[in-house]
Amino acid sequence: MEEKLRQFPKNGNTGIIKIALFGPESTGKTTLAKQLSEYYKTEWVPEFAREYLQKKWDENQLTCDVDDMLPIAFGQTKLENDTVSIATKYLFCDTNLMVTKVFSELHYGFCEPELEKAAMEHHYDLFFLTDIDISWEKDDLRDDFEKREAFFDAFEKSLISNGKPYVKISGSKTERLQKAIEILGNLNRFLDLGFTASDFVQCYNRGITLENLQQQLLALTKGVEKTVLLKPAKLDDGIVCISKVEAFKYASLYTSNLNAITPINFVPASGAASRMFKFLNEFLIDFLPQKERINGYINRKQNVNLMIFLAGIEKFPFYKEVKAFNKQNYLEYYNWGKSAKSYFFIKTLLNDPKFDFANKPKGILPFHRYKKHNASPIEEHLFECANYSNSNNKGHLHFTVSQNHQTLFQEVLDNVQNKVEKKTGVKITVDFSFQDQSTDSIAVSSDNVPLRDSDNNLVFRPGGHGALILNLNNLNGDLIFIKNIDNVVKNHAEEITLYKKALAGILLNLQQKIFQFLKVLEGNTLSVEDRDAIVQFLKSKLFVSFDHSFQSQEIETQKSILFELLNRPIRVCGMVKNEGEPGGGPFWVKNSEGEITLQIVEASQVDEKDEIQAKILSGSSHFNPVDLVCGIKNHKGDKFDLREFVDPKSGFIVEKSNKGILAKNYELPGLWNGGMSKWITVFVQVPLITFNPVKTVNDLLNPTHQQ
Repeated sequence: MEEKLRQFPKNGNTGIIKIALFGPESTGKTTLAKQLSEYYKTEWVPEFAREYLQKKWDENQLTCDVDDMLPIAFGQTKLENDTVSIATKYLFCDTNLMVTKVFSELHYGFCEPELEKAAMEHHYDLFFLTDIDISWEKDDLRDDFEKREAFFDAFEKSLISNGKPYVKISGSKTERLQKAIEILGNLNRFLDLGFTASDFVQCYNRGITLENLQQQLLALTKGVEKTVLLKPAKLDDGIVCISKVEAFKYASLYTSNLNAITPINFVPASGAASRMFKFLNEFLIDFLPQKERINGYINRKQNVNLMIFLAGIEKFPFYKEVKAFNKQNYLEYYNWGKSAKSYFFIKTLLNDPKFDFANKPKGILPFHRYKKHNASPIEEHLFECANYSNSNNKGHLHFTVSQNHQTLFQEVLDNVQNKVEKKTGVKITVDFSFQDQSTDSIAVSSDNVPLRDSDNNLVFRPGGHGALILNLNNLNGDLIFIKNIDNVVKNHAEEITLYKKALAGILLNLQQKIFQFLKVLEGNTLSVEDRDAIVQFLKSKLFVSFDHSFQSQEIETQKSILFELLNRPIRVCGMVKNEGEPGGGPFWVKNSEGEITLQIVEASQVDEKDEIQAKILSGSSHFNPVDLVCGIKNHKGDKFDLREFVDPKSGFIVEKSNKGILAKNYELPGLWNGGMSKWITVFVQVPLITFNPVKTVNDLLNPTHQQ
């Protein structure tokens, strides 16, 4: 019996790519199998059960029953084995033993062990799961139309539970064929490079193309070009300084135009707060509560961060709630000494499911203590949206979050949004987006071999905040304010609002002039006076430099150059004086094409082994607080495709060790680094009060989060 179910040859080692058509009855399996065999001029394996059961009906008026399952499986296996020897490159199987197995389970609640075993062992390079979006065709052998959807779900679950590589095929007959041909072409390219069909399906489902994968592997193998710094951007040399009077003037310009535009607050808020509590987690791992007190641990580890945390513990907005929880849940609380109380405070804060702060997103944590409540960053961003980006008493706040955190964000919003709207008189639309899986990057070993998990799947990691250029690209606002989730303050709303509006006013002022110039450049002629005015504007306001050859170019060439320089998205970036914070800064850089531009550069982008580059890097007078206002539409009101303005060469190689194994992956050019490399860029000095990030929990003790 086992011999009759053995697939030839075992494990599919024929040099033939076997494609199994898979799905419930009347879903187009036979049609697609025939189409593909004709297109590729090869063989297809028909469904043995149809001829077998039709004969049974014609001769005895009997329908299928459980005793037919094994004979059908024998016949199907023989048909496939007979056909594979005459196939060329591909063999398309109209059905297979997996179909028979699922059919048996659905109709009879049982599958013969021999059939189940053979169905699992039979090898196919890829399964095409045929969708139920085509019309049902009734015949003598089909009678389960009302169960069609449930059966389809059962078929798909069978593929998933048994780890079979599959792609769902939907659409009309023509659309299905075209999609299948495209998929098979891409599958072949993956197989030719040594990847498996499962690897292909994994990438296909993520939207990762082979070209993308190859580019990542090339970058991981050869490394990424380092950014060449020319000099730090400084005041009057790449950074604009505005007085408070000028700030009010630009803020007024923005306010006067506000009801005619649509601003959006864009807040990157992905990921958990694990880094924020890193030193507390390390304490819980290293501390020996039975053998030492916390002061002894602090001295032993020279742990200044823990000392600061404990000194200010009563000032944290979550202090009262954690303390009350411990009083209620530990009978021995009142017998504890100061060391034990501090230890259990930290343990509850990080480990108890009620709190679990290190595993929750920053956005929902209590950051600020007010008289009657604690406020999270979500609440503070709602107020900011109402304060400086409401148009006609309407605001739009967009968070990029991890998909598994959206519910937590929504719970906070349900509690505070109405309160903020009532207090401000602004109706705020809040929506979310997630980092697109197509931006994930493959992880490799130190030898640049793709890593695999325990199920032999390729390991992918998020592509960094540069992936959010796609999220930004999907927004439809006239002005986009970008600010990180943790950069909020307890008070000082008026000053924050003033400089946010001022940055927006500067952008609008520049944008109006740029749009005027673009319309001039679209005209039939360009006068010398207009050309010189545009060149002077580019030099003085946008810090663009021209080489000597520009003046000798034909006027049409000059028009093209000037148009290309102006027809770009715009970003106005607030810059604060550098006080030693880790992160990027403003620099003049020279790219591989010799162009000199203003860029926000991270230390990891620079070759710090080069003494000259290291000196330039350390000489930065300003810091990037991620305080941007962006114009993403052109002079005709159409959105730019922001992907066209990314410098693909400015990504990062990130190395991490997991369980002693070094893993590398490529991160995309940072959102405000290479992700906006080809934008029109203007740096403006803003007060330090506008920059209040919470990188560690101790930052919540800073005056801007307390007063």
